[in-house]
Amino acid sequence: MIANTPQPPYYAVIFTSLRTDGDQGYNAMSEEMAELAKQQEGYLGVESARDELGITVSYWRSLEDIKNWKANARHLFAQQQGREKWYQSYKTRICKVERDYEF
Repeated sequence: MIANTPQPPYYAVIFTSLRTDGDQGYNAMSEEMAELAKQQEGYLGVESARDELGITVSYWRSLEDIKNWKANARHLFAQQQGREKWYQSYKTRICKVERDYEF
């Protein structure tokens, strides 16, 4: 589903990853993080796709809101688990959305 974002400007956090083999609790934590993110101040939506390469884009009202989400205690735990067992590699990019178009 395509996120229903407001008129720009807003921010996008692009998380690109390569997974390790097996679940090891990944799917449950992924669902928990998706629900927890929705409860955070400034959260606007998310889009995600996974084949071999996973890409999740979350949308936020401000850089401060992104910073607060990154520092959330449960999210910090999920980040640690990701480094230790779920991801071969990952990269996070933060972008300011200045324009968007839709059809």
